[in-house]
Amino acid sequence: MTKFLLAFGAFTLATPVWATQAQDLSDALRMSEVIAIMQEEGLAYGNVLATEMLPSGPNDAWAKTVEQIYDADTMLTSVNAAFEAALEGEDIGPLLEFYATDTGTQIIDLELEARAAMVDEDVEESAREVYRGLDGTDDTRLAQISEFIAANDLIESNIAGGLNATLQFYVGLNDGGAFQMTESEILSDVWAQEPDVRLDTREWVYAYLLLAYGPLDDDQLDGYIEMSQSPAGQAMNQALFKAFNGMYDTLSYAMGRAIADHLMAMDL
Repeated sequence: MTKFLLAFGAFTLATPVWATQAQDLSDALRMSEVIAIMQEEGLAYGNVLATEMLPSGPNDAWAKTVEQIYDADTMLTSVNAAFEAALEGEDIGPLLEFYATDTGTQIIDLELEARAAMVDEDVEESAREVYRGLDGTDDTRLAQISEFIAANDLIESNIAGGLNATLQFYVGLNDGGAFQMTESEILSDVWAQEPDVRLDTREWVYAYLLLAYGPLDDDQLDGYIEMSQSPAGQAMNQALFKAFNGMYDTLSYAMGRAIADHLMAMDL
């Protein structure tokens, strides 16, 4: 036991402080729970995809394929590694301090609860309706949400991430032989979807944040906005987008390739 403790101590001393802090921040953000929700979203997406693209629709073989692609452990490892790498050298102490407060803990609770709730299509539609009712008004909470979205570049970054993921899905389909398109044809088709992606992204982001932050008072939300605008908050936001967009690109390519493989197998 003594040898083990000494070895562990040596490893700890050799680990860069920022790496340890990055893992602490991941834990504070409850990244494993975020990934679990994303996995659930992915499994639901797999059923929709099979219904739309596979003649046989969803079946046991397809369900197994999707479960393998949306493996929570693999997803978490990928996100944490990219998150840590993106935060290298950054001072994230202020973030750890913020998320250790009652408000910081409450915010993470609310974000997770809202994300999990919106997996239900009825809840999502209800949240979207709330946003539609406020859109274009001078509602104070809507203005705060808009400021938070601007601080974190949530619309444009999510649109870019969504279009890139769609591109990777097409590339997976192409590489799997489901169809043959040139790179310019794929890019043209993906870019043609931008207006719809923009509209859907804007509505979803506002609906989600209005739902999530509803219980916060104005001062709490203003404090969160201020933290997001800080150098540490900006570094974290960029790291999160880099980590999750990279994961989604990988998942989207794998889903495109899987659809192609199942289509090709049916043709044999």
